Amino acid sequence: MSNVSSSGTPMAASPLTRAVLEIDEYASGLGWDRPARLFALVDTARLRAKEPGLASQLGLEGAEAAAFTPIEQEELPKGKALDEFLGTIAWPDAVAGCALTVERLMLPPSAEASVPDGLDEAGLAKWVARHPDRQEVRMTVAVLRNGAREAAIRLREKDSPNEVLTGADLVPGLADALAATFES
Repeated sequence: MSNVSSSGTPMAASPLTRAVLEIDEYASGLGWDRPARLFALVDTARLRAKEPGLASQLGLEGAEAAAFTPIEQEELPKGKALDEFLGTIAWPDAVAGCALTVERLMLPPSAEASVPDGLDEAGLAKWVARHPDRQEVRMTVAVLRNGAREAAIRLREKDSPNEVLTGADLVPGLADALAATFES
């Protein structure tokens, strides 16, 4: 038995993990240095039942269709902070969850002690960008209405599907912000 699905996405324990890995694979195919992308996650069976034409157009009529279908939303507005933008989103009831993929620079925990005091957000970003231990990462984070969460992190220097780290608590701040889009 293979550990890779017929679509090329690695097999995963949960439907939400499979959706996150599918989005990560899609983003990987677009290359690096891309803007953040937002996705609605819809229940595939419900989509097939209520919108058979759209399901067919998306290639979802097969028995192997994933539990959640990611549907990319319009491009995020340029110049608006991500947290500000997420605060403006309200999802219709048909949306079971949402996901966001975003690229960032990260430092290892060992670098936290050397962060200079008194830096504003812009100063901190410049300091991180110059740090020799910085890593470019693509984070894909998804949440469902029921509170389930999943994330995938891909390092630019290890840009391979076999090197993607997944877990529910990898990017808690972003998961909290996405979960807030379902609160009315």
